Amino acid sequence: MPSKPAPITIDAVYAAPGYLFRRMQQIAVSIFMEECRAFDLTPVQYAALIAIHTHPGIDATRLSAVIAFDRSTLGSVIERLQAKDYVERKPAPEDKRIKLLYLTKSGAAILREIIPAVERAQARMLEPLKPADRKTLMGLLVQLVDLNNEASRVPLRAEDALEHLGKGG
Repeated sequence: MPSKPAPITIDAVYAAPGYLFRRMQQIAVSIFMEECRAFDLTPVQYAALIAIHTHPGIDATRLSAVIAFDRSTLGSVIERLQAKDYVERKPAPEDKRIKLLYLTKSGAAILREIIPAVERAQARMLEPLKPADRKTLMGLLVQLVDLNNEASRVPLRAEDALEHLGKGG
């Protein structure tokens, strides 16, 4: 005899992994914005600055792969960072149509200044958990993200992008 489907309830939604991941993402962004309010940067802008700092001369397509962020939306993120004078675009020597990204002095300075606030935000996200549970959660999150990378609309492709970057273009 076939089993009867579970009734549809809001409690079932509240217990679903997708719902919980979405809520935690909302909470994480809220905590980040609260801790970093004085810097007027979003989590994606921060990630972009870190990636550009780590890989000066990266282009927007490779930046998108490195931070796993939609390329079409990333253009507006770069524009906002450029308007704040944190990033500059320079034409690639071999193809002037390709714009390479570099931190400005202001961009490097804001990155140095914001790091303690980002660290506070990261700590606050996990603070309610016991230290052992934090470690367990982080291990499981890394595993889940890695194993589900290909299911993402924008899979992380840092190694592929950086391999090409290292070859000069």
